[in-house]
Amino acid sequence: MANPADHELAASVATETGVLLVETRERLFAAGADTWEVRDTGDFEAHRFIMERLNAARPTDAVLSEEGRDDLARLSADRVWIVDPLDGTREYSEPGRSDWAVHVALVEDGVPTAGAVALPAVGRTLCTEPGPSLPEPHNGRPRLVVSRSRPPAAAVIVAQALDAELMTLGSAGAKAMAVVMGMADIYAHSGGQFEWDNCAPVAVARAAGLHASRCDGSELEYNFADPWLPDLLICRPEYATDALEALRQVIEGEA
Repeated sequence: MANPADHELAASVATETGVLLVETRERLFAAGADTWEVRDTGDFEAHRFIMERLNAARPTDAVLSEEGRDDLARLSADRVWIVDPLDGTREYSEPGRSDWAVHVALVEDGVPTAGAVALPAVGRTLCTEPGPSLPEPHNGRPRLVVSRSRPPAAAVIVAQALDAELMTLGSAGAKAMAVVMGMADIYAHSGGQFEWDNCAPVAVARAAGLHASRCDGSELEYNFADPWLPDLLICRPEYATDALEALRQVIEGEA
């Protein structure tokens, strides 16, 4: 299982990558770079930095990165780091936006055991050790965080069933951390993500005492040959039963 040094490494790598990304974005904007150059440069520089740090600190561990070539030797590895060097490239490339993130997680036997999500534009990193303290519940309707574009079916279903109010944010990490930090209560997603989109957010959410599962209530598992994950639910524990019940009724109705 993860040791204290693994938790510390996840947090430091995510934080340092975030600092690099902020500096890179500021430099590129100042030089008049266009949107695509900002996105591509941020992705490349963040991936390069993370790979260098992990290879130096954990040379025998495998790595699955959104921006790297997938080495399927990771499937037989005991320890696999699953990372998204820049989650929310669209938001990153828009001046002033802060809803993008860096994800770094360690997976052992399919389970995230250490992880960190950096929110570089606001100077904050949330990690698994010490885990975040979950804020007290707020009064009023539950708040469900969704994408800036069309809300996924799972979000619509849960919002209707729980009479939730919708709030929009960019990256998956930013949405999940909004629940961790008490800005939102529920993050329900369907339509698919990749393992790097939610592995570190799930690790941090669970460390904070949140519910995290597939939309049918089954476990979220990682390090498969195909890194596609169809759906997930991250929410405060007091909403988990009702949200899962609403989602299960729809899943059973479609079966």
